[in-house]
Amino acid sequence: MSIDQISESTWSSVILGTRHITFEFLALQLLLVNLRHRLRAKEISIQNCIRELKIFHNKYSLLPVVERDFHKICVLNHSTNLLLTPREIARRITAGQSLVLAGEEKLLASLPPGKWIGGTIPYFMAHDGGCLCKDKIFVTEIPDQFQTFTRGYSKTELPGIYQDANENAVSFVILPGDSPAHTEFALHAPLYAGFAMHPLVGWIAGIDLALRDKATPKVFCGGPQPLTDTAVVMRMKLPVDHLAQINTINLFQQGNGDTICFPSTGFSTTTTFINGKEQNLAEYFQRIQADTRLPLVASYCGAMVNVSLKNIDLKNGLVEFYAPVVAGVEYKLASPIHDYVSEFEARLKELSPENVLFSCNCILNYLYSKLEGRRTGALVGPVTFGEIAFQLLNQTLAYIEIIKVGETQKA
Repeated sequence: MSIDQISESTWSSVILGTRHITFEFLALQLLLVNLRHRLRAKEISIQNCIRELKIFHNKYSLLPVVERDFHKICVLNHSTNLLLTPREIARRITAGQSLVLAGEEKLLASLPPGKWIGGTIPYFMAHDGGCLCKDKIFVTEIPDQFQTFTRGYSKTELPGIYQDANENAVSFVILPGDSPAHTEFALHAPLYAGFAMHPLVGWIAGIDLALRDKATPKVFCGGPQPLTDTAVVMRMKLPVDHLAQINTINLFQQGNGDTICFPSTGFSTTTTFINGKEQNLAEYFQRIQADTRLPLVASYCGAMVNVSLKNIDLKNGLVEFYAPVVAGVEYKLASPIHDYVSEFEARLKELSPENVLFSCNCILNYLYSKLEGRRTGALVGPVTFGEIAFQLLNQTLAYIEIIKVGETQKA
């Protein structure tokens, strides 16, 4: 074991306590508490904390308990999820690291060519809480032992996105919001060959909401050229003793209201069937004074899938959605959530955050649940215009765990 190979971001996750790890050596436990206290008081930097931990290791490394504890830190040395400056990101790119990035267009366009994909968004769930950040980039580092390659998919090439993947590979995908590629994927991904047979996770790129109608979402595929109508994909080849598990945290459940069915699949509708009776949906929502912050929810064989309301146009009797509604599926308006953060943290107890390689949350959760400055546990990532866990989702947190075969996982 060489502690010099531990990345700064892995040290940071241990120092900040964003990844839970149980240490045996009392002195190390107390040192970490001390470092965190001094860090909060701004008496010390992360770099100096790392330096003190390395000195500590050198002093006590002959003790077996210390070797076991620092081995646990090395095991955590896989991915990172941090907000970093473009200069720090550029150093990682030129060093050959594989990265999945999220940030402002001008920041991503300043980066050198390399093994990375990126999408525009300035909203993040960071270690310090939800934030709007326009001078840093959110980076997910892919572990060095996982081979990667990148490519773009045009709208016409998207039907091959699952089938093209190699055995035991994972795919990260980013699509520019409100683009033809976004619409194509949203409407037809479940019909593509190989759907759900290959792990695919990602998000929809967006913009600062204050710049609506003045900017468009962009994606990047290993270089500074922004793309407006292409899905960018990073394939990650896993070792044979690792598996990927994609899942979601969706706090919404179907409410006790009326059942809503749609005559056709799409991003908008006028006429629907409510409890079997044909009605105009916009007029129905007005009549019941619906809380439009709540999504429509359908049960897909027990999995709750949300469709968020984008706009209600009473004049034209039109309702628009952020994801497509599916013909013949029964939807209900969601039950209200009392406290997003507390309920979210309760759900976090069901998983092992140290296995999570990547996660993303929805911009509507960020806005409606007022997540700015509030932490959602150890899961951090971009706040997006749509989440992808095999298919497009809304008002959901999507994440991927990398699990070593044989490891005991929480139920």
